[in-house]
Amino acid sequence: MLTSQILLWTAVIVQALLIAALARQVGILHERIAPAGALTLHQKVEVGETASPMTVNTIDGAPIEIGGKREGRSQLLFFASPDCPVCKSLLPVVRSAARAEADWIDILIAGDGTKGQYRQLARDHGLDGIPLVLSEALGRAFGVSKLPYAVLLDEAGKVASLGLVNSREHLESLFEAKERGVASIQDYLARRNREA
Repeated sequence: MLTSQILLWTAVIVQALLIAALARQVGILHERIAPAGALTLHQKVEVGETASPMTVNTIDGAPIEIGGKREGRSQLLFFASPDCPVCKSLLPVVRSAARAEADWIDILIAGDGTKGQYRQLARDHGLDGIPLVLSEALGRAFGVSKLPYAVLLDEAGKVASLGLVNSREHLESLFEAKERGVASIQDYLARRNREA
């Protein structure tokens, strides 16, 4: 009986040491993995570049100005397609951001399909109040090659941040990059590592 108790306590102590070692390794791994921001691909437009102002029409025919100086307002262009499952999964995030950040940003959804497809997309995802724009020229102007893609323009009409966005974290990283005055979260982390 005494032998079994000693073996049991030995097993419990060994197991506790293994769990502590594993927790330490997870902590080290967590420190090494940097947060992933929006993925900046080889793009036609650079961060800090002034976007050429452009007037396009929404699917309802209302003109909307892209770029240019805007008093205290930034503009987020979210490029999406009704055929893109990742785009559809991010539309609730875009809708939420449009409401939560309404005091400083105007969000619009852009694509190049048919009006019927985008009207159905708006109905299915509750996008009332978010302008939908169909313009192939707009996508070309910002070098959009993959979807979903987002471009954040600051109050002066300059590109604050941009990139491929596959998650809420990627979309929010565009706001964070603008706030920190960097091209992307990856650039911020690289700069911080060089300074350290």
